[in-house]
Amino acid sequence: MIVNMSEKDLNQLAYKIRADVLDMAFHAGVEGGHVGGAFSSAEILAVLYGEIMNVDPKNPTKADRDRFILSKGHISIAHYAVLKECGFLTQEDLAVFERNGSGFSTHETENMDKGIEITSGSLGYGVSIGIGCALAAKRKRMDYKTYVLAGDGECNEGCVWEAAMTGARYGLDNLIVIIDKNDQQLDGYTGEIMPVDDFEKVFEGFGWAVRKVDGHNVNQLRSAFMDAQENKPLAVIAQTVKGKGIERIEGQTGWHHAQINDTQYEQFKKSLEETKCWK
Repeated sequence: MIVNMSEKDLNQLAYKIRADVLDMAFHAGVEGGHVGGAFSSAEILAVLYGEIMNVDPKNPTKADRDRFILSKGHISIAHYAVLKECGFLTQEDLAVFERNGSGFSTHETENMDKGIEITSGSLGYGVSIGIGCALAAKRKRMDYKTYVLAGDGECNEGCVWEAAMTGARYGLDNLIVIIDKNDQQLDGYTGEIMPVDDFEKVFEGFGWAVRKVDGHNVNQLRSAFMDAQENKPLAVIAQTVKGKGIERIEGQTGWHHAQINDTQYEQFKKSLEETKCWK
């Protein structure tokens, strides 16, 4: 939120996001939650909301706010968590995740007063929405930036690449797309289902500036988000681990979406505590 946070502070925020995600997924009962992709995105969200983006929970709809578009919409559970940690949502909001009528479901419902810019659903179109936001800023001569978080499996959708062409065509250097490259999707490993061999070369071929980073290294993420180039949109390829933070599920298939039982909940809470990297 345009503040200077230390590496320790950002890692603590990522930990809190994961802890909130675990609680929400557990208390959702049979509905469960998308814990794997939520955990892989924790540091990305921590850096964006903790330091980079110009957003304000006291004035969430201000015209010059940065826009955050959650394209990989099934990890709304992680977005709710960071919105709570940054003051947009309350603990009471998280407690009704997946409850009928709550407004906090598996896929987000637009609620700009709560910091939620779009209603998500079918994957792939978030980059296109980001193009529209960034182009609107250019035409209105406003200096806000648009950040889009997408998944590598989601990039199997053709509309992602149509949007990539458009972003380069209009020189949208106020657009940053982050690919959470955890190498998995709903039903297996992305490389075995529909691989993209080299995201860097693909985006560069479309005319984008590209940075490849360790998606769990807050310093690398911070540096990448600040590496804008004139007349080019920026793609940040963040290599991550699905389920990061809980050793027994890290990189394991089957945790795209899952119900968490009592025993797993206690085990996972302990694992999160043990993997705190700032001790």
